[in-house]
Amino acid sequence: MSQREAVGVLISGGGTNLQALIDAAQDPAYPAEIVVVISNREEAGGLERARRAGIPAVWIPHRDKTRAAFDEELLGALQEHGCRWVALAGFMRILTPVFLDAFPGHVLNIHPALLPSFPGVRGQKQAFDAGVQIAGATVHLVDAGTDTGPIVAQGAVPRLDGDTLDEFQARILAVEHQLYPMVLRWAVEGRIQVKGDAVQVDLRPGERRWIWGA
Repeated sequence: MSQREAVGVLISGGGTNLQALIDAAQDPAYPAEIVVVISNREEAGGLERARRAGIPAVWIPHRDKTRAAFDEELLGALQEHGCRWVALAGFMRILTPVFLDAFPGHVLNIHPALLPSFPGVRGQKQAFDAGVQIAGATVHLVDAGTDTGPIVAQGAVPRLDGDTLDEFQARILAVEHQLYPMVLRWAVEGRIQVKGDAVQVDLRPGERRWIWGA
């Protein structure tokens, strides 16, 4: 097999989507390798997930720094580990052009709502409070906006009668864990192209750009 693509994952929290990527990358046939996990929060549970998997776990505090200075430190750590792709997995910081220009078209994010609806923080709760009957998650390429980059794939789930917010969120999260490893595979295999504001994916037999969850 050819050498796998080196991926850095940025997190701010518990890292369940990080775990989904780590689990996928444990298969030697998976084309991406998670080579470093970086968080802006020292207490982020995802750092311990990385350590348990034998992946370098790096804390880079953001307080008392400009956004650009913080992004320069992120870049240094990612470049030190030879990263070619970056996956945001619950990373609660807006990246500046300093960062994005260093990885043009090579930064992915997963958002817990069906974009362009409900961007920003707590997308699941926004959707729940709005009373939507179909919710889900989106993987998109990152640009300088907030959850505005080109959409690559989405996963959807129904809202069930009597759902609590916790049940609703758990159903969306289960779809996220399927969606992100799938899209990362496409990305590192060079199968994603941006045409204007839209994305085209070179799909193989049986593949599709959406997931329907239970």
